[in-house]
Amino acid sequence: MEKSVKISLIQTDLAWEQTDKNLQNFDRLLEKIPSDTEIVILPEMFSTGFTMNVEKLEKPVGKKAFEWMKNKAKQIDKILVGSILFEQNAKFYNRMFWMNPDGNFQSYDKRHLFQMGGEHHIMTAGNKRTIVEYKGIKFLLQICYDLRFPVWSKNSFDKNSQTYEYDAIIYIANWPESRKYAYENLLKARAIENQATIIWVNRTGKDGNDIYHSGDTCFIDETGKIIKKAEAGKEQVLTFLLHKKQIINTRKGFTVGWDWDKFKIFV
Repeated sequence: MEKSVKISLIQTDLAWEQTDKNLQNFDRLLEKIPSDTEIVILPEMFSTGFTMNVEKLEKPVGKKAFEWMKNKAKQIDKILVGSILFEQNAKFYNRMFWMNPDGNFQSYDKRHLFQMGGEHHIMTAGNKRTIVEYKGIKFLLQICYDLRFPVWSKNSFDKNSQTYEYDAIIYIANWPESRKYAYENLLKARAIENQATIIWVNRTGKDGNDIYHSGDTCFIDETGKIIKKAEAGKEQVLTFLLHKKQIINTRKGFTVGWDWDKFKIFV
């Protein structure tokens, strides 16, 4: 039986430091998701926007958004993915959750903190990658600035078992339109160099620092071709069907993995 999964991406504006307003907006947008969607992906820091003003947020920071994710995943019976400014043991993380309908979850803490935005002064960096498997498809979880660091997302290939470490990368972001040229090209590069599907979910609108985001949420196949893309600057739900067979066929037809360099990352 072919392994495939229907995924919906939500591109929308985010209310600056207004958790309740953002959660209400996503309640509304989730009603537009096709009934047969299995995974729904939200932007980076979907409940607050990319703010470092933790003193202005309800304490403990991120708890309300986490509970919302847990309850909403159960309510709609779908996997819900997104990151939250999350407080734990007096530290703050840009934490990405893969929330299952049964309440079980996996998480990834953003590794590359954006120093030019002051993220390193507030957040604690993650030190491990997270790969989640669903219906035989393996997803690597990544957040925004991680996109600029190819070593952190490098795929691997085992010649003995003929298996790859992962099949797709999910990038969630608050990446401004002023640096659009960078992400549009880096996303394609990550797809080509890793022979993996790329899923990009970015916010729209101006944030609290008056920085504009055009979104450009998209699905890129393992050859670097854009298969589906949201309209720039518009609120939109983008849905597509990811087929693992297509990824397998591309890899079998051109197995660049045979010649990939082998290395380990020390953090």
